[in-house]
Amino acid sequence: MLWFTEAHTPNVNFSIKISRHLHSEKSEFQQIDVFDSPEFGRFFSLDSVVMVTEKDEFIYHEMITHVAMAVAPEIKRVLIVGGGDGGTARELARYKTLEKIDLVDIDRRVVEVCREYLPFTSCGLDDPRVSVFFEDGVAFVAGKENEYDFIIVDSTDPISVGEGLFSSAFYKSCHKALKPNGILVNQHESPYYEITSAAMKRAHHRIRESFPAANCHVYQAFIPTYQSGHWLFGFASKSREAGFDPLIFDAAAWNALGLETKYYNTALHRASFALPNYVKKDLA
Repeated sequence: MLWFTEAHTPNVNFSIKISRHLHSEKSEFQQIDVFDSPEFGRFFSLDSVVMVTEKDEFIYHEMITHVAMAVAPEIKRVLIVGGGDGGTARELARYKTLEKIDLVDIDRRVVEVCREYLPFTSCGLDDPRVSVFFEDGVAFVAGKENEYDFIIVDSTDPISVGEGLFSSAFYKSCHKALKPNGILVNQHESPYYEITSAAMKRAHHRIRESFPAANCHVYQAFIPTYQSGHWLFGFASKSREAGFDPLIFDAAAWNALGLETKYYNTALHRASFALPNYVKKDLA
């Protein structure tokens, strides 16, 4: 009997029974592993942290994508920073109105391994509108100005190669790279454990420094294989319109698109911004 174990805190481990260890390698940047499991299907990890599982990946990828797309259907050009598994690109590619989807990931091997073993997410990379760049995302964004309608920071945790994607300099670069009405969405870490909560609060504070503070919001989703299962996303608008509100959107128009989703819907869109009191206190 084989088990994969991820340390959530020094006092908490999360384990998944595995049936096969399909792939293991140390890339230039991180340890990459792919497993099959009876409960979560195929999954892959980076540096022993679960990134994607076949059973619950749809929650993360739908929520990091569809919230902003429902709020701003005029989005045409999108940048994904990270996201080498292809799941975020897959969700974006469902929108016929998008003209360009750039994806920048520092680790070529993540994309290649996911193409080989995770077709359920990497299929998104095959859309002709998707261009993949194997570069440092921090440097890539720093060279852009007024170019994207929507930037998605689909990063690993703020350690190792992902650390720079949680810096003040990076968020300022994202602000510069966005068009005047552009939107930034980032994975915001878990609010539950002390370590991840500290990262969440730090990211939120830095985004508020880079974007109009009134236009920075946080929403949540529940993802079983991520630390604590309670996960947050940041939503920031470059627009100087006071109090830009992601709850003001045309739900009927999004529903009319006929996109079949497993987690996201327009009622849940609104509900996801209703945060527990302990999270609101930490964000204040």
